[in-house]
Amino acid sequence: MRIKTTLLAFLTLAAVSMPLTAAQAQTKIGVVNVARLLQEAPQAQAASQALESEFAARKRDLQNMERDLKAREEKLQKDGATMAEADRRNQEKALRDGQREFARKQNEFMEDLNVRRNEALGQLQRSVLQEVQSYAKTAGLDLVIADALFASPSIDITGQVLSALQAKGRAPAKP
Repeated sequence: MRIKTTLLAFLTLAAVSMPLTAAQAQTKIGVVNVARLLQEAPQAQAASQALESEFAARKRDLQNMERDLKAREEKLQKDGATMAEADRRNQEKALRDGQREFARKQNEFMEDLNVRRNEALGQLQRSVLQEVQSYAKTAGLDLVIADALFASPSIDITGQVLSALQAKGRAPAKP
């Protein structure tokens, strides 16, 4: 009796696992390196350049303000001993106010830059995801895995997706 139960359980297990094995053999899998796509895509470089040009004037203004504050501080240290007490106090106060204003503007700049960088990164990630999905559908892939610990080069689709992104990056913008 015990042998029949064990044999029946074994046959049932074998019968159930056979269709799974056949289905797994037909599954087409692709692996993509998302970090590489985000770094090497021409859209990423274009977004980076756009951010630089958007914030270049403010960055230049902050650098000029910082140079001016340093020059005023050096002048105060150099001439402070020979100045009248009231003049020295007034210049020290003006310098402190300028440093506070500089710190406030610098913080605003960094916050604005981070917000815009995150917006650009989100848009880039959506674009990369759409391209990966588009490639997967065209190639007939059933599953795409992002950033696997190990993947055979035969299932790595990063290069193909990057080529598609580069082709889109060279295409003229749609109105």
